[in-house]
Amino acid sequence: MTTGQARRLVDRALSIGADPADSTDERFRKRLLVGVAILILPFGFVWGCLYWAVGEHGVALTPWGYVIGSAISLVVFARTRNFVFLRTAQLLLILIVPALGMIMIGGLEESSSVILWSLLAPLGAVAFDRPSRAWPWFGAFVATMVLALVLAELVRPNGADLPDAFVRTFDVLNIVVVSFVAMLLLVTFARGRDAAQARVEALLLNVLPSEIAERLQSDSSSIADHFDDASILFADVVDFTPLSSSLDAREVVGFLDRLFTTFDELVDRYDVEKIKTIGDCYMVAAGVPRPRFDHAQALARVALEMRECARDCLPEPNARDLRLRIGISSGPVVAGVIGRRRFLYDLWGDTVNMASRMESHGTPDGIQITRSTWELLRDDFVTESCGLVDVKGKGEVETWRLVGARG
Repeated sequence: MTTGQARRLVDRALSIGADPADSTDERFRKRLLVGVAILILPFGFVWGCLYWAVGEHGVALTPWGYVIGSAISLVVFARTRNFVFLRTAQLLLILIVPALGMIMIGGLEESSSVILWSLLAPLGAVAFDRPSRAWPWFGAFVATMVLALVLAELVRPNGADLPDAFVRTFDVLNIVVVSFVAMLLLVTFARGRDAAQARVEALLLNVLPSEIAERLQSDSSSIADHFDDASILFADVVDFTPLSSSLDAREVVGFLDRLFTTFDELVDRYDVEKIKTIGDCYMVAAGVPRPRFDHAQALARVALEMRECARDCLPEPNARDLRLRIGISSGPVVAGVIGRRRFLYDLWGDTVNMASRMESHGTPDGIQITRSTWELLRDDFVTESCGLVDVKGKGEVETWRLVGARG
């Protein structure tokens, strides 16, 4: 059997009882419990064979009974996908069967501390259920051990007459194997939790800037910052409504996905910050939350590339009709996180409003900028004066059109 075939076989075994509707966490718990249950089966069978070989036929039935009960629970789980049933059955089996073995063999020492296997019940409750459920299971483990010690004296007061070498060997095996299963259980569970935490953090970083995400995780209080020098860019698709009406829903979503994914790549390349998308509008900032002296230059380069690459996102024959309006303004802004559910890192201030007005009052395929941005770009970029533009809420405002980089 090749390595690939073995992996597929293991994956198929661990997928017993899998349900497409399972959450990631529930799927992980199911696979872990099935894996541990399957791992213990051969140990139970071997334990029974060894006791049978030394003449303790009744004692041998207890580990074999565990094997049969565990196998039945796995078969039922494969048919019903009832994880609560599998979890309860496995924890009860691993709690009770070792205690029965100790009772039948006549005591703790004679059984080579086989009751240690029962400790896997509260440990399993931590991994496969809620941590709060572990204490009742631990209480059940203590009660089961005490009861088993008392009953062992009543059922077989003289204990089994087993060779010392056999007892000592089983002492070592029980300690080593139980420790191995416990370590495997806890390490795998911890790795699964780490992977889940990494996914959560990755998702958080897709929603918030890394600096803001770290601050929120260390301090849940409101975040509000002021930046004296930043640049804001708004870009949207010209005549998006009639354009979208000529496409079906999948094509519209696919187009916006390709367009904004392309913009995301530009944002990453120029180390600026995507703030949000609103319909077909895309908002970017530079200089927040990481101050930088070239914030206007960075957004100017982003804007020029946005205009050039946008047409590649729309299939023919509509590609030639795709045009953007882009507006940029520079100045002070206030930044912060709003809300506690589906929160958002957002920006406020006159600079943000002016960038939005530059976009909405701009011309198709044009990049319109305010005086504050022009003063930062005029030495490095080619610009054209647009004269005075009547901006809603601001009156006549002097604006420029960004043409390209010098040289």
